[in-house]
Amino acid sequence: VQLVESGGGLVQPGGSLRLSCVTSGFAFRNELMSWFRQPPGKKREFVASIDGSGTNTPYATSVLGRFTISRDNAKNTVFLQMNNLAPEDTAVYYCKCILDSGTYWGKGTLVTVSS
Repeated sequence: VQLVESGGGLVQPGGSLRLSCVTSGFAFRNELMSWFRQPPGKKREFVASIDGSGTNTPYATSVLGRFTISRDNAKNTVFLQMNNLAPEDTAVYYCKCILDSGTYWGKGTLVTVSS
């Protein structure tokens, strides 16, 4: 099982980024996928998740209305579109899945929001 995030970088407040998490090694279309983030010096926190069909997409209150999670089951990829970014969104962003064989995380991608 592999999860590889990309798309992070430095962006000004109010800007946008789109993160991707390419997966392999499991039946992606059947599994719920999640994005978490870990701000500097803080604990990792939930951002959003999406079920296999893309129907159910709960979000953390702090990102509701600004972030959108989506998936492409043909490409085994989950996305996080982040708009109107603020300095408090600065964090390492991780994707996660929970399988019968265990819990899997990617290595993360750093998002820095600063002017």
